[in-house]
Amino acid sequence: MMRLLLDQGLPRSAAAILRDKGYDVIHVAEVGLRDAKDIEIIHYAREQGRIVVTLDADFHALLKVGGHSRPSVIRLRLEGLRGMELADLVEQILATVDQDVKQGALVMVNANTIRIHRI
Repeated sequence: MMRLLLDQGLPRSAAAILRDKGYDVIHVAEVGLRDAKDIEIIHYAREQGRIVVTLDADFHALLKVGGHSRPSVIRLRLEGLRGMELADLVEQILATVDQDVKQGALVMVNANTIRIHRI
């Protein structure tokens, strides 16, 4: 089972919806990281074996610059999603990128495409 960490800017309600569907997911605000710097969130996700789901492009840059292969990061280039919309989208994305994120990947999602860069 993949373990997810939803970043600030994503609805907390999506974490609860995904948990109800059987996913192991937490929101940064639930673990005291609401105001944390991106690098702190990366360290937490790596230590906990979680995939970061974010709107923030900085995560991809920090991993590339640091030469890290973990954690995998799914960057959404879609804003304004409500909890259920986000939960449904995350499920669709995970069905597509399952093996990639398990091995280390930077994933970019927009309205029409999913791009995967293995790290």
